[in-house]
Amino acid sequence: MENTVKITAAEVNKLRKATGAGMMDCKKALVEAEGDFDKAIDVLRKKGQKVAAKRADRESSEGAAVAKINDDNTKGVVIVLGCETDFVGKNENFLQLASDFGDIAINYNTKEEFLAADFGGMTVAEKLVEQTGVIGEKLDINAFETLEAAYVGAYVHINKIAAIVGLSNAVDNVETLAKDLAMQVASMGATTLSYKDFDPAYVASETEARIAAIEKENEELVRLGKTLKNVPQYISMSQLTEDVIAQAEEDAKAELKAEGKPEQIWDRILPGKMDRFISDNTTLDKEQCLLDQNFIKDEKLTVANYVKTYGDVEVTGFQRVTLG
Repeated sequence: MENTVKITAAEVNKLRKATGAGMMDCKKALVEAEGDFDKAIDVLRKKGQKVAAKRADRESSEGAAVAKINDDNTKGVVIVLGCETDFVGKNENFLQLASDFGDIAINYNTKEEFLAADFGGMTVAEKLVEQTGVIGEKLDINAFETLEAAYVGAYVHINKIAAIVGLSNAVDNVETLAKDLAMQVASMGATTLSYKDFDPAYVASETEARIAAIEKENEELVRLGKTLKNVPQYISMSQLTEDVIAQAEEDAKAELKAEGKPEQIWDRILPGKMDRFISDNTTLDKEQCLLDQNFIKDEKLTVANYVKTYGDVEVTGFQRVTLG
């Protein structure tokens, strides 16, 4: 007569809690392992390897973005745990797994170190494979970024976008400032801090491409009899030299004279015209440079001017991750 090991509900529940696998999968694993808990975990892990191999070519473009900050707010990490479907990405167990991964990730500086880190007796990489078997979808760490500063704050937008921002020091109400800036990064997708960071060759190439795109669009607007778009001379503050600004001011004065505006009121009108000139000719900065963007909570301010309202503090860096 074949000797069978009796598997109790308590043992099944223990394995389920340890692995996140379903009750039936846990019971089958324990039966196969003849009640040996560690062997049962290995059974589930091997199942995950088989599922992972079958789904290796799948896209893991859904999932959850996570931000974590250490206890003294001097380091932050943002990661994306990817899966295949939005249905799984919204599952509470999946979101908890992403959060657990974030708690581990904050202790490491590279994705490679993080994947090799311990997760309940196995590595993070092994846990991903195991959970691929449990969930039935390809899981992967699609993004991993860290940031260190005197103060780091974070913002996560509905588990889809996560951002962290570093500040030079912890001023009064620094929590609000850091969260507002992280929200700005998440919402507006800046790629660098300032126009001063741009490579001149990149600005020149982008200028040519943008002008060509607007001119082509204007051809269609002419055909439709609609108002043409303004074709800018420049797209970044890095191009607005003293000579360019001086010439723009002379052109503005010539316009005022042609309009018959009395010279004694030019001083009241010129600042607005110059602000408009700079605004029209710095579109690249507003799109890509955090400090040069309009602040989302008050578009009358740039982000740089908003930061100045907090006194002696500077933005030292930021990171942003998103699904896809």
